[in-house]
Amino acid sequence: MTQSLAPAARPTAGPGRARRILRTVAVVSCVPYLALKAAWVAGSHVGIPEGSSLLDDRLTMAVINGLSILLDSAVIVLALVLTRPWGLRVPAWLLAFPVWVATGLLAPVMAGFPAQLVVRAFGAGGASSAGREAFLDEWVFAVVYTGFIAQGLALGGLFVLYARGRWGHLWRGRVWDLPVGAVGPAHRALAVAAAVLALLPLTLHALWACGVSAGLGEGRAADRGGEFYVLEALYVVFLLAAVTGAVLLAFRRGRALPVSVPLSLVWVGSGAVACWGGWLSLASLGGPADLADRATPLMNLAYAGQMLVGLLVAAIGVYHVAERSAGTARRAA
Repeated sequence: MTQSLAPAARPTAGPGRARRILRTVAVVSCVPYLALKAAWVAGSHVGIPEGSSLLDDRLTMAVINGLSILLDSAVIVLALVLTRPWGLRVPAWLLAFPVWVATGLLAPVMAGFPAQLVVRAFGAGGASSAGREAFLDEWVFAVVYTGFIAQGLALGGLFVLYARGRWGHLWRGRVWDLPVGAVGPAHRALAVAAAVLALLPLTLHALWACGVSAGLGEGRAADRGGEFYVLEALYVVFLLAAVTGAVLLAFRRGRALPVSVPLSLVWVGSGAVACWGGWLSLASLGGPADLADRATPLMNLAYAGQMLVGLLVAAIGVYHVAERSAGTARRAA
């Protein structure tokens, strides 16, 4: 894949004005989050009220915050890769994977935080808002999530400009234009497996979004409010997006659609469900001391299930791009 996705454009002398602006926004928007996380690793309690569960296990908090620093620092590296001439020589897989992870982690935040603000503006935040204030000071969420949204917009814009110049030929045309070799039994088998595995997490998140408390821990059920329901509904949306994109590609449904539509659903949907499923699974390993606040077996199944669905759907996208790229190279030869 690294050879078949060779740069389609020649390096230029430097980034244009739009790229420079987007790069600056991406880098600057990382600063508040990185500063806050570094302060917490150093032992500061800024933004953390007394009695917060974050203070129960200092070692776990330091490890998670250290990992968070690494993940957000990657945004700065990606902003440089996407705007410098040498970035066009980076192997495709080495660039695509971290951008996919960043897309998966940031997309739910970009969609969820504004929706939560709307819910709270109408007084429907409920118990979730009250519970969150004891977890972190309110200003922390505003600063962090605003920064995440700015990072997502800037990094997304940079990647679209970069990918259009380097790999734009791979998503031109419509689904009916796809060559026979671009859709094989492996795609269909993975799509079916992803659809079947998605049933459990999709059902659980849909039930929780509708107010059902079955499978939730006592603490999580007690803290539910409008913001909780928004997040659960978003998990449903991203799961549906991932599976829909996989089915459209694997079975060539929606033949009049541009190829970019199912590929976008696969890219964003798989990233969101896989990365957040993995992150929530990791966070549940060092669960809070209070048993009522720990993830239940059903919650862990939902997180693990959506992570597997995301990985399977991502594999479909990788196979599709690799095979279509190989077909393009053969025709050019």
